[in-house]
Amino acid sequence: CWSSTCGGISMPSSSGQPGQGKKIGHRGVDASGETTYKKTTSSALKGAIQLGIGYTVGNLSSKPERDVLMQDFYVVESIFFPSEGSNLTPAHHFPDFRFKTYAPVAFRYFRELFGIRPDDYLYSLCNEPLIELSNPGASGSVFYVTKDDEFIIKTVMHKEAEFLQKLLPGYYMNLNQNPRTLLPKFFGLYCVQSGGKNIRMVVMNNVLPRVVRMHLKYDLKGSTYKRRASKKEREKARPTFKDLDFMQDLQDGLMLDQDTYNALAKTLQRDCLVLESFKIMDYSLLLGVHNMDQAERERQMEGSQGDSDEKRPLAQQKALYSTAMESIQGGAACGGSINTDDTMGGIPAVNGKGERLLLYIGIIDILQSYRLIKKLEHTWKALVHDGDTVSVHRPGFYADRFLKFMSNTVFKKTLKSSPSKKGRASLSVPKCAGPGAAWSASQLHSDRDENIYDLRGVRSFPTLEDEGKCHLCIVLQHKATV
Repeated sequence: CWSSTCGGISMPSSSGQPGQGKKIGHRGVDASGETTYKKTTSSALKGAIQLGIGYTVGNLSSKPERDVLMQDFYVVESIFFPSEGSNLTPAHHFPDFRFKTYAPVAFRYFRELFGIRPDDYLYSLCNEPLIELSNPGASGSVFYVTKDDEFIIKTVMHKEAEFLQKLLPGYYMNLNQNPRTLLPKFFGLYCVQSGGKNIRMVVMNNVLPRVVRMHLKYDLKGSTYKRRASKKEREKARPTFKDLDFMQDLQDGLMLDQDTYNALAKTLQRDCLVLESFKIMDYSLLLGVHNMDQAERERQMEGSQGDSDEKRPLAQQKALYSTAMESIQGGAACGGSINTDDTMGGIPAVNGKGERLLLYIGIIDILQSYRLIKKLEHTWKALVHDGDTVSVHRPGFYADRFLKFMSNTVFKKTLKSSPSKKGRASLSVPKCAGPGAAWSASQLHSDRDENIYDLRGVRSFPTLEDEGKCHLCIVLQHKATV
């Protein structure tokens, strides 16, 4: 939900929680002001999550590693945690609960694939208190983030958890072929049974790091029907805008250098093909925009006293391929790791004013299957509105429209700059060349290059449509990597 949808993560803010007595889905607030989910308090749920994951991951670590078998995707392990403790579980101050772990061996493989060691996973999730994200949006889900910013825990509905279980074998195959993806990275699926209720949750990668200020945040589907942030959403401290807002606010799009654009286009095309093959639709691209020039102006206004987000150190990243830049190309492009000191894991870009940006992106809300309810929803909407503008569509059409919007409207290629202008940028430039590098020094904005780098009003950026042939198709036809 990320402030607007039900599959993402929100930046923490002071607003957005339902008031006392109000419910959004299963999420509510009790008389003391604490968040509840299916009438279980947030503190009890966090405690159960940490106790349960601590036990199940620790127990799994004592078992020898082996290849993942087909039956591993359907295994469910269960352990009872009485409040007084047992010979297997510690005593605790929460109501009795049962903790279920789905496909533990398969998810262990997924974590290993992303370089997450069991002790790191346990340390992130269980060593420090989980942070509840406020402003979680309209889905009725509850979100927690680990203190090191590495993982997000999101409560999911029964149908979503069931769909993820069915998705696991295909998800396993896809990750084996290509771990660099913008699709959600699932690290665990669990269930807390308490008070006669099942509370299911998934552990995922965190798309928007809290330590980097997002000056703009968008949830993009490639649809225009009701795709504008509501008045209530705009009043929030960190609103999530939508497609029509993007088209109005950033008419020139977000400009990437050619190598980065090609890598991003290739990744989006491949991910959409996977989603279409699973008949998944109604997903979104979560886009966080950090404006480096605006952040610099804010620092100068605040003076040296302010502890700005940009000065806060980034925690040592545990998961591989988890940043936006790594998700589209990885460190192999330069024969080493990406210089996250320069880009903070974001994708370098510029806007129509020539301001330097870092983009944080991920595909969210993929646990939607195009079933009867969606078919009925689209049929009804199409009777009243133009069917092509409705966001709920058949998977193939949805993927094509999503790709076209991202490739032609949201992301665009910059014009090549003169290579003679060097060394005047405030941002360090990675030593390596190719897709893994950030901007070249010649592409960075400076006052003396106003006539070259001020891109206001320019409309001639090459897009996939301008080239007369879909670049994404060209990527598939050539064996050479982008």
